[in-house]
Amino acid sequence: MTNVEFRMTKEKPSFTAASLPASHAESAAPLRLHLSFGIRSFVIRHSAFLFLLSALCTQADPPRPTLPPEQRTNGKQTLAAVEKLRPLTIACAARIESPLGRAIGTATIVGEDGYVLMKASEVPDLHKTRIKFSDGRTADLREVHRDTRLDLLLAQAVGVTGLHAVSFGSARPLVLGDWLCSVADAGAETRIGIISARHRRIPGTGAAMGIRMDEKGAKDLKGVRIIGVASESPAEAAGLQEGDVIVSVAGEKVAELTRVYDIVKKRQPGEVIDVHYLRKDKEESCRVRLASRTKVLQNWEGEDFANGGVSLRSDNFPDVLQHDIPLHPADMGGPVTTLEGKVVGINIARVDRVTTFALPVEAFWTEAQQWIKADRHPPKAVLAQ
Repeated sequence: MTNVEFRMTKEKPSFTAASLPASHAESAAPLRLHLSFGIRSFVIRHSAFLFLLSALCTQADPPRPTLPPEQRTNGKQTLAAVEKLRPLTIACAARIESPLGRAIGTATIVGEDGYVLMKASEVPDLHKTRIKFSDGRTADLREVHRDTRLDLLLAQAVGVTGLHAVSFGSARPLVLGDWLCSVADAGAETRIGIISARHRRIPGTGAAMGIRMDEKGAKDLKGVRIIGVASESPAEAAGLQEGDVIVSVAGEKVAELTRVYDIVKKRQPGEVIDVHYLRKDKEESCRVRLASRTKVLQNWEGEDFANGGVSLRSDNFPDVLQHDIPLHPADMGGPVTTLEGKVVGINIARVDRVTTFALPVEAFWTEAQQWIKADRHPPKAVLAQ
């Protein structure tokens, strides 16, 4: 049907006397009377139906039924069904705290003599943190091995023994839709969810500070001028501002933005670099803890990261187990179990509100056991000849 045809079919017929042919003009009044009587008869006969139809048309759609909070996926009634898992998951997890007691990460206990695994990029300065166990004990931490490929850090709680070490199962049999359980609130609570994607490698795009730089360079100055700083970025957290002129990055003098880009991109998210800059002709410096370039760019483009935050490093992993358990960045490093109580991985990156990556046990445990063994039994010193 053409547009013209559509318009023609939409036109309403008129039954006024003026519209009738001259020969029928005198019959217009009887015609109007007949039509009026017919309409009135129809209304009388079907008044009940028309009233009901009018009521249905004007009635607003009822609100969609929703479950009360206690019956939702992580409500009290649902979590009661997996209460038996709570002591298991919490006992093998610990809270990593700042000197002021703020939770900055979670650790999985892998040795009863104090060995723990955690997310490396969240604790660049391990000596400035403490660990708190579920039984209330606290201790300093000694760094044993830092693996940037997996973003894992093996440490030992100083002077602590008798811990409940995790017993790992296998993540290979797991499929889409399988239920998982994890610790939340830095090891104090449990949450459940499902596997939401297949095992896969997550490629990396390098690190970023979160700044835009002037392509023309700084006039009469040796350095690169900042013309924009992303909100909630590593640069903003370090105190860098628009108008600052960067003169060196990670100990290397810079005069072009491409050099700044190259130095930063080759680093891993979570690494800390020194940045020297000029502000109002005064040289200053700061330490910038880098984040994943993907995270910085998406946040700059308006993606919704304002729902609990995302991990500094959220990509460049050889293998991940993706699930939808609602967690926060400080929950990364904690254990992930099946509903049968088998520990199958460690949370490694909060990507967004409904996406968390976990390292499956097969991706790290063989290597981690070697790190522990080497630390427990270091090579004996040999006297020099």
